[in-house]
Amino acid sequence: MAMAATNQDTVEGFLERIRDAWDAGDASGYAAQFAEDASYVIFMGDVMLGRAAIERTHHEVFTRWQKGTRMAVRPIDVRMPDESTAVVTTVGGIGKGGRIDFDKFQTFTLHRHTGRWECVAFQNTKMSRRSKRAYRS
Repeated sequence: MAMAATNQDTVEGFLERIRDAWDAGDASGYAAQFAEDASYVIFMGDVMLGRAAIERTHHEVFTRWQKGTRMAVRPIDVRMPDESTAVVTTVGGIGKGGRIDFDKFQTFTLHRHTGRWECVAFQNTKMSRRSKRAYRS
């Protein structure tokens, strides 16, 4: 479910679109939140370069090993070097059932494009045990 793009798009709106697309298993909708030439690094050390690669990979993610999962994501830091750039650090997790534990830190570098935030670079890192205790959901 895509939200309308406006000049008032928020970081929270961007994160909601990411979460909604993940929860729906919508690879196209998920990838649409990333710039055409975005970089996407996952916690295992693999990289996807470009929206098409993000969509292709997430089609596999949503139809195979993460089918039926939901996403939890919460911003813990937002920095705006200028009005069209945001660096957002989040805690997040993927799972099934009622409670999804935070087990990753993500860094989204967002750029405002035609009035809407899109991600130009994404980094996902597995949390340490100490951080998991500190950021229990």
